[in-house]
Amino acid sequence: MTTADDIEGGWSLPRGTIILVTVAGLVVAVAGIKAFSGIVGPTFLALMLTVAVHPIPVWLRRKGVPTWLAFVLTLLAVYGILIALFASLAFSVARLATILPTYSDKFDTMVDDFQSFLTSHGVSHDKVQDALSHIDTSKIVGALTDVLQSTVGIASALVLVLTLLLFMVADAIGYSDRMDALRRDRPDIARAFTSFASGTRSYLWVSTVFGFIVAVIDTGALWLIGIPLPILWGLLSFITNYIPNIGFVIGLVPPALLGLLDGGVSTMLLVIVVYSVINVAIQSIIQPKFVGDAVGLSTTLTFLSLVFWAWAIGPLGALLAVPLTLMAKALLIDIDPSTRWADVLLSASAPKHQGDSAGTSGGEESSGGNRSGEAAPRDDSGPGTDPDTGPPDPTTGAGTTQPT
Repeated sequence: MTTADDIEGGWSLPRGTIILVTVAGLVVAVAGIKAFSGIVGPTFLALMLTVAVHPIPVWLRRKGVPTWLAFVLTLLAVYGILIALFASLAFSVARLATILPTYSDKFDTMVDDFQSFLTSHGVSHDKVQDALSHIDTSKIVGALTDVLQSTVGIASALVLVLTLLLFMVADAIGYSDRMDALRRDRPDIARAFTSFASGTRSYLWVSTVFGFIVAVIDTGALWLIGIPLPILWGLLSFITNYIPNIGFVIGLVPPALLGLLDGGVSTMLLVIVVYSVINVAIQSIIQPKFVGDAVGLSTTLTFLSLVFWAWAIGPLGALLAVPLTLMAKALLIDIDPSTRWADVLLSASAPKHQGDSAGTSGGEESSGGNRSGEAAPRDDSGPGTDPDTGPPDPTTGAGTTQPT
């Protein structure tokens, strides 16, 4: 009878071949994701929302709430937040679409003033005319209006997300039992999944809280300055808070341009200064201290993940760039002890106790040098913490990874 060792020895491939096959598989997977981005994007969003709210039904069950009622309450809470957010955004966008055409004359005046400024400073009048002749105010305003009105198309994606949430949250009720079984059989995989869930949950909750704080402050500041539709721009700053690195800039551009059209250069500069002070102080100084090592991705990797996921699945990819990268990292690196060395290169800082974890297997307790190894037994929403599932399984000891 052929043993696993015989198969492994007889079918071993050169490392270069393995790398090429892996890269080819990744290319095919990425092509599939991009081809079906209209379905993949909402599916990923529903998955991340399920991961984020999973502790809620667990906490309700601990308080004695029946399982079915915990499921219903959690689902209603998520549905209510998503629908309220979409309704507010749709209403504000509809109002913006109606007021944009009123700025057409002001835009023409600004173009004429800019032309006079260039001419007075020695720029040839013919060159200025040639450069500005391609600017059609009606087309610009019409294009902006079409883009804003196209957000109504998000409604179809929202229906898909709400439907997927119904099934995913229902399946997540039994997550603890399934993860207990997986931990007894494959502790490395269980740790990778638990680390992904814990890091994603921390990132989403912290981003939500600080995004709400930034949105409230930005809305109040824009209202005091006199920028039209401050609630819309507050919602935009809340949403773009989930976009790493460049989210602040994306949220700043529309109100700054509207300030330029509505109040001139001084108003635009005031909006830029206020936004910069508020967002840099909160997003760059305060928020990272609360996120801590939950994400653990380097700045370069975070930016590259933003570019990649935005290209692959569109705007949702930009919003979910960090959680999706954590999921890919869990599936491709953390899941296998032999590839965890790459975590050192991808992380923002060297993992603690790295020397202790270098010579240990994924099933040993000393693999706590990897952050994913520490997270599994202590995740409040993961397996082993629910009173219905019993005490944690001691799978971190040697000799327990292959049950009989």
